[in-house]
Amino acid sequence: MDEHTVWRHIGTQRRELADLIEGLDTDPRVWATPSLCEGWTVRDVAAHLTHGTLPLPRMLFEATRSGFRFDAVVDRMARADRSTPTQIASTLRSVADSRRHPPGTSAVEPLIDLLVHGQDLCVPLGIDRPVPADAAVTAAQRVWDMGFPFRARRRYVGRRLVATDADFAVGEGREVAAPIRDLLLLLTGRRVAVAGAG
Repeated sequence: MDEHTVWRHIGTQRRELADLIEGLDTDPRVWATPSLCEGWTVRDVAAHLTHGTLPLPRMLFEATRSGFRFDAVVDRMARADRSTPTQIASTLRSVADSRRHPPGTSAVEPLIDLLVHGQDLCVPLGIDRPVPADAAVTAAQRVWDMGFPFRARRRYVGRRLVATDADFAVGEGREVAAPIRDLLLLLTGRRVAVAGAG
C-alpha cells in the first residue's frame, strides 16, 4: 500500500473513532470497562489515541520523565490523561489529517494503533467494528516484520497464519485461519478466540 493511501486510512479511522467515542454512553462504568489492551480501561485506550501526534518536544519531555522506557511512557501518559470523551473526540478530529508520528516509526504505525485500539475499545463493549481489509493487511504485515514491541514472528513460530477474507499469509507450520481483523489482534498480543492459535 502506498503512503498516501495509508494516511487516507489514518484520517478516516481517526474521524470514525472520534464519532464512536463521542457517541458512547457517558456512564463512568462504560469508561472503566477493561479493554483488550491489558491493564487499560476503555478510557485509557481512548486517551492514548490522541497522543501519537504530540509535538516532538512534548514527546521528549514525557520520555525523559519515564527514563526513555517506551512502554512506561505510553502507559503513564494514557493513565494520567484526564481528557473528557468530548475533548478526546475533538482532539482526534483536529489531528485527523496530521502526518506527525513518533520518531523511529513508519507511517504504518499510526494505522496499526488506530485499527487495533479501535478493537480494544469496541470488543469489550459489544460493538462490532469492521476494519478495511487492505489497511488491516498492511498493518498485520508490518507487525509481523517489525519485531519490537509485538515480537509476533517469535510468538507464532510453527504456525502459518492465513486470512480467510483477505490476501494475507505469514509464517510456516500448522495453519491457523481466521479473518484478518482477528489475525491482526492475535499478532499484537490480544486474547481472541482463534482455533489453533494457542
